[in-house]
Amino acid sequence: MNEQTTAGTGLPTTIPQYLAQLRAALHDADPAMVQDALYDAEEYLRSELAAQPGRSEAEVIADVAGSYGAPEEVAEIYRETEITVNRALRTPSASVRPIARVVPATEPGGVAVAAAAAAGSASVTSSDAPVPHRSALARFFGVALEPRTYGSLFYMLLSLATGTFFFTWVITGLSLSLGLMILIIGIPLTVLFFGSVRGLALLEGRLVEVLLGERMPRRPRYADRSRSWLQRIGDMFTDGRTWLTMLYFVLMLPLGIVYFSVAVTLLSASLVFIWAPVASLLALNGSGGIYIDSELLLLPLWAMPMLAIVGVVLLFCTLHLARGVGYLHGQMAKHLLVRL
Repeated sequence: MNEQTTAGTGLPTTIPQYLAQLRAALHDADPAMVQDALYDAEEYLRSELAAQPGRSEAEVIADVAGSYGAPEEVAEIYRETEITVNRALRTPSASVRPIARVVPATEPGGVAVAAAAAAGSASVTSSDAPVPHRSALARFFGVALEPRTYGSLFYMLLSLATGTFFFTWVITGLSLSLGLMILIIGIPLTVLFFGSVRGLALLEGRLVEVLLGERMPRRPRYADRSRSWLQRIGDMFTDGRTWLTMLYFVLMLPLGIVYFSVAVTLLSASLVFIWAPVASLLALNGSGGIYIDSELLLLPLWAMPMLAIVGVVLLFCTLHLARGVGYLHGQMAKHLLVRL
């Protein structure tokens, strides 16, 4: 245990104090990571407290600080692990092969890998080599080699279904909750509805992280279990993030319609343009035309290859648009669904 850290802040004697110190130590970290760290710490502390019923909370936390770690130590481990995971999951450039090198422990980046230390590694492999400048043409066509491009495109196509479900769930849940509030059944129904909104937010966060690459919570939100269940139910109604989550779900319907329409329209148009030369050669009349809104548009044969080139350019522009939409939507989801 780090005696200097413990002496500087004072070892907490209760679980809420421990979690408050951990939150303070992670004040500048990613909110999604903070939520995961608080949930893991509370779960571990309460399991240790339940396993030792004859001891006080302060004694259990003192022992835990030596094994699990003091709040500042746990915060540093989470930071280091996050860096390690991000480096491992980072997609290498298609035109650049990562250069492995040994990072000495004295370098700033050499001390920030908890996983390697836990595994007993004496050194850490780093791939943070300078990336050579890529031409504009390589960057334009290189988007097709990035897996996140297709994740964003798939999210745009999926958003119509998820947006419709989320919108219907929120509107129906709010309507039933308000309509039945005068009856006894309305209160538990409202509590279940608000709880389901939090669960759906966690599910949407997983979709956003997997498909769009934006770090989202992987654990439920930390709830102060030292408060009574009535107080925690009240916190659920007064928590601003609950209402922001419902706002996000309502916005998902118009956004899903726009995402789906744009993706389908641009993909269809680009594929039609690319296929046009082949279709004109296979056409029985040899007219060299394409159908637009059930009308036959006659084009000279020499223009058909140009149409295919336009289709290819439009296809890659669509992929870039999908990447941009995925980034912007990920930022919106981060601000509305993750709030500490």
